[in-house]
Amino acid sequence: MDFSLTDEQELLVESIQEFCERYLDEKKIVEMFEAHGMSDELIKAYLEAGFGLMGIPEEQGGVPCDRVTLGLLTEEFAHHSGAITPFLNNTLAMCDMIDFGSPEQVEMCMNVYLETGKPIFSLGFSEPGAGSDNASMTAVTKKQADGTYLLNGQKTWVTQGEVFPYVLVVAKDEDPAPENRTMSMWLVPLETAGLSTAKLEKRGQQIMPFCEMYFDDVVLTEDMRVGQAGEGFGNLMKNFEMERSLIVAQCLGCAQACMDDAAKYTNERITFGKPISNYQMIQQKLTDMETALINVRNLLRYTLWKMDNGQSVRIESALLKRYGAMQCAWVCDEAVQIFAGLGYTTETRVGRIANDVRGMRIAGGTDEIMVYIAGRQLAKKYAR
Repeated sequence: MDFSLTDEQELLVESIQEFCERYLDEKKIVEMFEAHGMSDELIKAYLEAGFGLMGIPEEQGGVPCDRVTLGLLTEEFAHHSGAITPFLNNTLAMCDMIDFGSPEQVEMCMNVYLETGKPIFSLGFSEPGAGSDNASMTAVTKKQADGTYLLNGQKTWVTQGEVFPYVLVVAKDEDPAPENRTMSMWLVPLETAGLSTAKLEKRGQQIMPFCEMYFDDVVLTEDMRVGQAGEGFGNLMKNFEMERSLIVAQCLGCAQACMDDAAKYTNERITFGKPISNYQMIQQKLTDMETALINVRNLLRYTLWKMDNGQSVRIESALLKRYGAMQCAWVCDEAVQIFAGLGYTTETRVGRIANDVRGMRIAGGTDEIMVYIAGRQLAKKYAR
């Protein structure tokens, strides 16, 4: 097993570090938290540096790369910025459109993305009663006599939903019943009559505002459909494994930033006449934190490597999401504990990072639903 990075990957890490030192130091991150967003100039700079093109097909103007490298990009940006940023979400949104959209839709979205670095749409998937249980969605479209469709329902946890001019919505076709898994995707302008939003407050990830969306007899036309009719559920499931892996990559980078700060602090903080790094309980914390980071990183790289080699990661991606998100959140919390009272103030970044990462145990599938996904498959695997 070769754990070394290629020359290109080493160069990528160096470039990320330089970019973050220039654009994403702690002072600027705090300013972004207070402003609830990033400047257009920063997002464009990320694109022009080539980072925003990685993982997008070459025929769409992107820079193809393997999944291990995409995971490294995601991890190192979180590591050197010490924050959950919208860059990953923007790339994933564009990949969804490229995978499922019509040539005209893809061209429209890519033209804007290549100019601004931002997708023109948010993702409206989750609902108050249907997070991990996608089959329980109740947002529904019903075809009218004139060939249009009426969309009714509610979406929640819509990342940057009030920022972008469109939303990519998943809704059931005709019948909202749980047993109906026939769904479609629609690209809906935010200014469409009957569509309203409400800001959703949360304790972390303030750079990326969330909102709820309400659809009250929103009129849709056939040209707003993304992908084939009735295939929305399958499309929704298609990219979850990669999304979950990259969520863990973000968690890992943030947890590494906390480890950097906490380990350094143990050499600086003096109690009873000596650095706290001399105390065995602190040493145990650092030992267990480092072990967790190594284990998560190995499982992440292994899962992405299997994807690159065309192997199924149905089990591994679920195990990674559960273990990785939980362990990284724990590392961040231990970093707060090492800083003690100082870690609970805004004088250090570990408390902010811990809040950011805590939400990742929910995003992309909760810890608990990962047990359901992996557990069923493991029972089948060992029954053979």
